[in-house]
Amino acid sequence: MLMSMLAFSLNDVLGKFLVAVFPVGQVVVIRSIAAVLVLGPLALRGGIKAVLRPEQPWLQALRAALMAAESFCFYAAVAQLPLADTITFWMAAPVYVAAMAPFALRETIDWRGWVAILLGFAGVLVAMQPSAHSLSGPALIAFGGSMVFSLAMLLGRRLRATPDSTVILWQMGASVIGGSLALWLGPGDWQPVTVGQLAQLALLGVVAMAANVMLNRAFKHADAATIMPFQYTLLLWAAIFGAVFFGDVPGSAVLIGSALIVAAGLYIALRQPGHAQKIAAAAKD
Repeated sequence: MLMSMLAFSLNDVLGKFLVAVFPVGQVVVIRSIAAVLVLGPLALRGGIKAVLRPEQPWLQALRAALMAAESFCFYAAVAQLPLADTITFWMAAPVYVAAMAPFALRETIDWRGWVAILLGFAGVLVAMQPSAHSLSGPALIAFGGSMVFSLAMLLGRRLRATPDSTVILWQMGASVIGGSLALWLGPGDWQPVTVGQLAQLALLGVVAMAANVMLNRAFKHADAATIMPFQYTLLLWAAIFGAVFFGDVPGSAVLIGSALIVAAGLYIALRQPGHAQKIAAAAKD
């Protein structure tokens, strides 16, 4: 789990560098094609029919579209926000899932759990620093992306029987389509790519896939309550890499908001084991 979080952080750093040079759509397209080339042979081991006609294809398509949208939101946000600020919003996703679980998964939460959920939302508001400016800028994009990610996590719970490689292959395929549409309809144009830059863009997809593989392996060897707290090392890496590579130092609002989000997430993971298992199962899909 620790190595997975480090890999995700390195992926985020590389992504932040690349979106400063290329349109978000182009980054998403090349990254996703590289991931498809890596995952394709693994997914096809079960036969092409299993890939093209998985269980609940409409839900697969919806989750893939949500994850493609989440990727766009992340890269659009990290292009304008410090790395630690952006990651803070995504770290609140387990809190959102816990809040939606009673309605989507028919779970029950005691009053302490709801207090933790409200604490997590308070942390997001503190980090977001609501104002006329922030609510119309990158912070709103980051908040929206983290909410979309949470919805995709809930759908992942419904699709647990599908092999991971198939789920991610659909997700990356949707990202290729979405990135192509963004380049066609959006303001950004395809930029010339050198061999070195192409390697970096491909590495972005490969590192993300490696991070997901390690994440899945961690959850296969330990229970959710043990593993989930380690996800918050992602915030530590984001703060360190943000300072080293971009000269960004998290402000007091982000630090306080992060602390509230971490406290809420840890309570949900350690004191609400049923929800921790649901969140973990959704996240690893």
